[in-house]
Amino acid sequence: MIDKKWIGHETAASVLPIDRSRLQFFARAIGETDPLHLDPEAARAAGYADVLAPPTFIFAAELDSGVSDQLLADLEIPLGKLLHGEQSFTFHRSVCAGDTITVRSRIDDIYDKKQGALEFVVKTARAVNQAGELVAEMRSILVCRH
Repeated sequence: MIDKKWIGHETAASVLPIDRSRLQFFARAIGETDPLHLDPEAARAAGYADVLAPPTFIFAAELDSGVSDQLLADLEIPLGKLLHGEQSFTFHRSVCAGDTITVRSRIDDIYDKKQGALEFVVKTARAVNQAGELVAEMRSILVCRH
């Protein structure tokens, strides 16, 4: 069982510099064709500083930093038992190439279902840009199956 002592735990900050070529690669990989995500001139003409990050791109911050891996190790959740249960985003500001995003996460709840056969970890995160402005709030549910 995942120890409930982790409820309230805050992860280390994950810092993600937003690189144009990486945004363009990600956009192409997910099938995005909107020029705002691919063409700097189109993005600038629309009022953005540079190419616009696709909405789910900021999820990469914790993956890149290793914070997600460390959290799974701390919670003693083996990758072979991990399921991605849910993900939601609330966006407040646009993220563009050249920005630096910092994500901090917190475990809000741990609970089980089916007499412990499934355990759930509810994690929320806040992402801010280099000016300290809130760009997004994220919520995810990790599922550990036994």
